[in-house]
Amino acid sequence: MSRLIRDGQFIEDCWRWLDADEAPAPGERLILPLASWQAHRPGLDAALTGVWLAPDDDLAPLLPWLATIPLIAIRFPVFTDGRGYSLARLLRGRHGYAGELRAVGDVLRDQLYFLQQAGFDSFALRADQPAEEALAAFRDYRWAPLAGG
Repeated sequence: MSRLIRDGQFIEDCWRWLDADEAPAPGERLILPLASWQAHRPGLDAALTGVWLAPDDDLAPLLPWLATIPLIAIRFPVFTDGRGYSLARLLRGRHGYAGELRAVGDVLRDQLYFLQQAGFDSFALRADQPAEEALAAFRDYRWAPLAGG
């Protein structure tokens, strides 16, 4: 299991990530790609089944099931692709998703503060990122209100 950051601390990841060509096994905590989640959802335990989204995935198939999805992972293929931030804001703000929202892929230490502000609460850093320094990223910025604003 890989380590990740959740709620400002390192935790062990108890979820298994599946790619599109892997068949889900019942009884495990699984994160399925959207298409596999749609295909297999009726036969899986909702409490043990998360879904991962690519930046261009449509949220519409998830919306009726948001209250039952314990984890949604949004994949950042490259750190410069900001579509994952938009998906997170839509899930949290517009659609009221309350489960775990995880940033995965090309996730850099320098993004953590802003990912958290967009609604993410767990983060799987890119392998070359200094894990020991990552927790400090949440304290990198302090915003003061603008005068007269």
